[in-house]
Amino acid sequence: MVILNDIIEAIEAVAPVAWQESYDNAGLQVGNRFQSVSGAVICLDVTEAVVDEAIALGYNLIVSHHPLLFKGLKSITGSSCVERIVVKAIQHNIAIYAAHTNLDNAPGGVSFRMARKLGLIDVRVLDPMPGLLMKLVTYVPESHVEPVRTALFEAGAGHTGNYDQCSFGQVGEGTFRPGLHAKPYCGVIGELHREPETRLEVIVPVYAQGTVMAALKRSHPYEEPAFDWIPLANRWEQVGAGVVGHLPEPVDEMLMLEKLKETFEVGCVKHSPLHGRKISRIALCGGAGASLMSKAVAAGADMFVTGEIRYHDYFEFESRILLAEIGHYESEQYTKEIFCEIIQKKFPTFAIHSTQVDTNPINYL
Repeated sequence: MVILNDIIEAIEAVAPVAWQESYDNAGLQVGNRFQSVSGAVICLDVTEAVVDEAIALGYNLIVSHHPLLFKGLKSITGSSCVERIVVKAIQHNIAIYAAHTNLDNAPGGVSFRMARKLGLIDVRVLDPMPGLLMKLVTYVPESHVEPVRTALFEAGAGHTGNYDQCSFGQVGEGTFRPGLHAKPYCGVIGELHREPETRLEVIVPVYAQGTVMAALKRSHPYEEPAFDWIPLANRWEQVGAGVVGHLPEPVDEMLMLEKLKETFEVGCVKHSPLHGRKISRIALCGGAGASLMSKAVAAGADMFVTGEIRYHDYFEFESRILLAEIGHYESEQYTKEIFCEIIQKKFPTFAIHSTQVDTNPINYL
């Protein structure tokens, strides 16, 4: 039996909710995280037809890229499509979970999948996120340095770029005087004690702070270990919006536009004027990524591909970079593959179904 919380943990191990943008509402939206789940329908958008599809299949979980609920509902009367979906989901015990901008910002997320489909190489994040890292500093008696260090690593601390188990240690001397009600690991109540200690430092993702703190308290011999949490201005280079990478070989502008049409199965590609340049370095952002165009130019991209671009942005950037707009839904359509891969890897026998419902609200004549 698979519990919904197990599915959530598998997804959030790849895309922690802490990585979502401030305006977003990722996470469990309908349902009890401890209910058993019979199967999952994977989609980009939750529509009434998708809920009906889940009912027909006998599945009681919908995993969506876009949240059903962005803002709180003041009433649930069935007067809007969102309200009707919530009512029907509750009536049929169907849970609804969304991973949106947290998956956009995740390594291997939406924009990385676009890059893979286009065959880009040397792909990196275009706009790394700030505020995702902290430094934990603690002081450990020499006899327990390695057990504490190991516990912190196992809890998720010590990752830096392509390296893990990263830490810094500096030997020094700690002093303390146990109070009347203390239960000291070393020293005598009422007397000043000097202990050889190591100052141990590790980098910790903000989302793992609670887990790492619990590991520190479990592994440290002191009843009240000393520690400091220091916010870092460092950007996490592997986490953020958009990507940039290279084609194996430069191609003509028109050939690249045609490749976009074919790869993303779009009827048309909106683009800025052609200038007869070769396309080698390409920046990508799934969804509405127009805010990253200046980042794409700064990264030396010859072309920027996203789902939505504002009219006036074409004027501002058209001479500096080839802009291509393929549609919001079309740019994120392969997100369903990511969800399926995450769940299948963790639960190989769990029933999942990539929706056959076209949830794109935009139609082309």
